Amino acid sequence: MRALVVGDTGGIGEAVAARLRGRGAEVVGLSRQRDGFDVDDPARAEAVLDFLEGPFGLIFVATGALVNTRAAPEKSLREVSAEEMATQFAVNTIGPALVLKQAPRLLARRERGVFAALSARVGSIGDNRAGGWYSYRASKAALNQVIRTGAVELARSHKQAVCVALHPGTVATDFTANYPAHKKVEAEAAATNLLGVLDGLTPAQSGGFYDYAGLEVPW
Repeated sequence: MRALVVGDTGGIGEAVAARLRGRGAEVVGLSRQRDGFDVDDPARAEAVLDFLEGPFGLIFVATGALVNTRAAPEKSLREVSAEEMATQFAVNTIGPALVLKQAPRLLARRERGVFAALSARVGSIGDNRAGGWYSYRASKAALNQVIRTGAVELARSHKQAVCVALHPGTVATDFTANYPAHKKVEAEAAATNLLGVLDGLTPAQSGGFYDYAGLEVPW
């Protein structure tokens, strides 16, 4: 199998790429630092994607950011800023959407093909009981809608496609370093969990939002 891992130099992305190679997959990676895949420059990001050639059996988007212009997510409405919200949407929503835009061209058409993007449980509107984290929550909720909508379109031309959002849990990476009180799993374990979930999904479950145990997360 050929797999594309976007964000393969980050904690989860690197672990996913390693697990896939361990399974014998041919892995193509994309990162901002190495390949210039920078969603702050959408034209450049799309140019990088245009050079890719399919088919891929799996496209896994592991990019994301918890904060960009702040030290921590917003705790109240007083802290909301247009700058932070715009940068969160650029990384967490627009970036994966640009990759998904290429999925009809890059995914296998006559056999099972999977598109998966890392979302977060805090992006669930139905599960939001704590409040706060406005920019991150909103950008991940928007990502979930992009995934759901893309799944509907993919199903028309790729009958065996699976297109889903994934919640990886709290993973021990630089991303979560400022949250020592949270129970975390190592990136390698998270990668194993997520790939196991993807292995078990069918086209009938495309367009869904699933956690690391394969349980559906409410929208």
